[in-house]
Amino acid sequence: MGGSTRNPGVLQRDDSPSQSPYQRLSQRMLDISGDRGVLKDVIREGAGELVTPDASVLDITLWGMELGLLSMRRGELARFLFKPTYAYGTLGCPPLIPPNTTVLFEIELLDFLDSAESDKFCALSAEQQSQFPLQKVLKVAATEREFGNYLFRQNRFYDAKVRYKRALLLLHRRTAPPEEQHLVETAKLLVFLNLSFTYLKLERPTMALRYGEQALIIDRKNAKALFRCGQACLLMTEYQKARDFLVRAQREQPFNHDINNELKKLASYYRDYMDKEREMCHRMFASGDNGSTVGEN
Repeated sequence: MGGSTRNPGVLQRDDSPSQSPYQRLSQRMLDISGDRGVLKDVIREGAGELVTPDASVLDITLWGMELGLLSMRRGELARFLFKPTYAYGTLGCPPLIPPNTTVLFEIELLDFLDSAESDKFCALSAEQQSQFPLQKVLKVAATEREFGNYLFRQNRFYDAKVRYKRALLLLHRRTAPPEEQHLVETAKLLVFLNLSFTYLKLERPTMALRYGEQALIIDRKNAKALFRCGQACLLMTEYQKARDFLVRAQREQPFNHDINNELKKLASYYRDYMDKEREMCHRMFASGDNGSTVGEN
C-alpha cells in the first residue's frame, strides 16, 4: 500500500477537563470504530473499492491507523482523530507525544495491493486460469510484480524473486492471439528486468545475465537490460562481454550516470586484472631464467 502520512498533531490529554480542539472537531467527524475512538473527516473523496483486510500495508504502526485505512479508497485524503487506546496509549511516544494523548493524522491513500485476489487466482490450475480473459491475467501478473517491488524495496530480495517468478509463470502459461501478444511481451519484459536486478542483489550473476538476455530477446535495445547484463558479466570477470553490453547500453543512453560509472569501474577492474596477469607472466619467466640447465659433457 502506498500513501503519505503527516506528523500527528497532539490535541488533548485525556485527563484535561477543559474544552479542547478535539471536542470541537469531533462533532462533525464520522465514528468508524463504534466507540468514537477513531473519528474520520474526508478532505478529498477517493475512487473505487475500499481497502481490503488482506491488502499489503506499509509501515502501519497504530491500530487506529489500520482501521482508518480500511475505510479509505484510492486517491482519498482524510483526517483522523485517534483516542489513546487506538494511538500511543498510556505510555505515549516521548518526547513528542505525552501519555494518554488524542492525536490527529492526515492520511492520503495513493494505492494498495489486494493479495487475496492475486493469491486466489494463482492457486488455480493452468486450465482454469485459461478460462479468464487476458486482461485478468495481466492484472494479476502486474499485482504479483508490484508485490515483488514492495518486497524488493524492503531488501527482501529472495521473497521478491518468488513474487516475480509467480508473475512470470502466469505470463508464460498464457497464449494470446497475435494482436494481443505484444501486451504479454511487454509484461514479460518488466518481470525479466526485475528478476535480473534481483539476482544481482542476491549475488547470482549467472542468473542475472540469463534474465537480462531474455529481456533483450524482447527488446534488443533496452538500456536497462544491457546494463544489467553488463553488471552481471563484470561480476563474473568476463570483461570483454561486460564491455560489449555496457557500450551498447551507453549507445542507447549516452548521458546515463550509472552506465558511465559502470564503464569506469570496468576499466579500473580490467587494469587491475592486466597488472596481475603481467606480474604472473614476469614471475613465470623469472623462474625459468633462474632455473638450472644441463649441458653436454
